[in-house]
Amino acid sequence: MTTPQTEALFRFVSESEREASYRTGAKDKLDYHSSLFIPGAKEQKLLQRETHGNEKRTRLSPMERGVMEVAHQLQVGLMYMKARHLFPGVIFYDCVDTLRYLVEQDRKAFLYALSFLRDEPDWVRHAVQVTAQLADMMLARDPHSSRVREAMLGALLHTLGKPLLVNAELPSLKINMNPTQKEILRGHVTVLCDKLKELKWTPSSTCRQVIENANERLDGSGYPAGKRGNELSDLVRLVSVIKAINKLMHSRNGIPPHTPLDAYRMIHEATTAYDRTVLVEYIQAYGLYPIGSLAKFSGGFLAWVMDIDSKCMPTQVHIVKNLRFPDTNISSVIGSDDFSQLGKLEGIVNPADYGVKVVKA
Repeated sequence: MTTPQTEALFRFVSESEREASYRTGAKDKLDYHSSLFIPGAKEQKLLQRETHGNEKRTRLSPMERGVMEVAHQLQVGLMYMKARHLFPGVIFYDCVDTLRYLVEQDRKAFLYALSFLRDEPDWVRHAVQVTAQLADMMLARDPHSSRVREAMLGALLHTLGKPLLVNAELPSLKINMNPTQKEILRGHVTVLCDKLKELKWTPSSTCRQVIENANERLDGSGYPAGKRGNELSDLVRLVSVIKAINKLMHSRNGIPPHTPLDAYRMIHEATTAYDRTVLVEYIQAYGLYPIGSLAKFSGGFLAWVMDIDSKCMPTQVHIVKNLRFPDTNISSVIGSDDFSQLGKLEGIVNPADYGVKVVKA
């Protein structure tokens, strides 16, 4: 070590010992922190940011924090695959098990928590929401199905091929893509399968079925293999409808999101591409005013739908804005008995059109 390095080390050790003495009260004469342990402007800013982040997290419910953590872990898993060339099976299975646990704990609170993913990267939001709804619908069909876990894993992994495609030709997944870039993106299933093979991880038959066929259509118009009708299992038919509706109800490539009613109508009109029986099942499960969507009332109020009744009509909402006072944010949860204060329910709207954002920690 050089002389300056030796002197610096001596100072750090001495000041650390002094700070330890102050904190433990070993020396009564020490009545203030060592200067080495008093944060400067940069450190103070980091501490304030951390404190602010912790405050945001405390405002989220345990269910909402759980969903956000799954979204974070999914991105961590991707980093393992890209940077360390490892398949982090433990991370992905933990995500799946967490989502299943949450939906079984409190289904409606879980569906509401999924709306907090709205500001996450599209591929993350889409993966988690589709996986969550797949679990919800499969468990409603058969709570003891042995295929749920592997099917969920397939749905969670399905979109991982998209960020793996980012390169000079496709610099970002957020851009409004031209036809060439859209065609590149259609290769995400193949890219993911090749990556899994490279990492020497073999999915189960159920998991592989979802990964490979989630974008296939009954009329052969899907990709990557253009499979038809009987080639697609009941599970794939369910996943394809959930995925298609989720895509339509969120903005994509510069196209604004569709309302639930319009999304259902578009899927219904694609007569040969999707299973209409599954569409009816989906509508019966989530209705025209799905939990987690933003409702607009004639009185000028915007509110997140938190609960619905057996007829899929809202029974509890979280009011976040009064359009008569657009610069003022509000936060109030009310039940259907007080809906008369809000006016008539006009429909579901796009949060981006009104500058409404979810609280993100």
